[in-house]
Amino acid sequence: MADALPLPKYHQVYLVLREQLHEGRFAGGLPGELALMRQFGVARVTVRRALQELAGEGLIARERGRGTRPVAPAAVDAQRPRAAQPRTKTTRLTGLLENLVSTSLNTTVRVIEVSVVGATTEVAQALQVAPGDPVQKAVRVRSTSEGPLSHITTWVPGELARSFGKRELAKKPILVLLEESGVRVGGARQTISARLADGQVAAHLGVAVGSALLAVRRLIHDELGRPVQWLHGLYRPDRYEYQMQLSRVGDIAAKVWVSSELSAQFH
Repeated sequence: MADALPLPKYHQVYLVLREQLHEGRFAGGLPGELALMRQFGVARVTVRRALQELAGEGLIARERGRGTRPVAPAAVDAQRPRAAQPRTKTTRLTGLLENLVSTSLNTTVRVIEVSVVGATTEVAQALQVAPGDPVQKAVRVRSTSEGPLSHITTWVPGELARSFGKRELAKKPILVLLEESGVRVGGARQTISARLADGQVAAHLGVAVGSALLAVRRLIHDELGRPVQWLHGLYRPDRYEYQMQLSRVGDIAAKVWVSSELSAQFH
């Protein structure tokens, strides 16, 4: 684990596993304690403390002889206070598309995985499809001359991704490929937060397990409001920054600010 991160090791393990649970990684059950010890390089007592925290939040259920399994997302959402739900922002895509094209010209991309999978509950809710419906899942790592920049996972409804695969994804951003296939991209909702790098992402981005990353979740929809892509992006904060230009609307008493430009800077 990263020694520079001012968090107890059990809490780092807990945070990483919590993110993975929210992403639906452990539909078949969590790895055993020994596997988690090897993954995080920690003692059994640390793993057990992290699992106790997850169980205490109702995210997992531990049963003797049956292992550790995630609790159904609907049950967890029912227990979670509404105030804890992330706030999203609707954005225009003109600037995002320009940034994507600019980024693709100045960086290189390595396609880690492209496959058609059944939509998990979380993916199905985001893309407004039925659980188990086919979706294209793609995992890519983008790099600058200085090294890895971002780890991007995207899901696209199966019928929209028929015209492109690994070869095309290595050359062009997915939004460009979608538009070339006839999709009229309309807008996006996105959440920007932070998360800790798990073992897999840490290896791809060249950082220590438990390192803080900038996390972006973006749901793209077409001009009719139908979801066409869901994106989970993890960025190294030392090589990427996200900027907004804000303008005040109304008089001073109103104190309302709106964004007029979006830009992504990497170095």
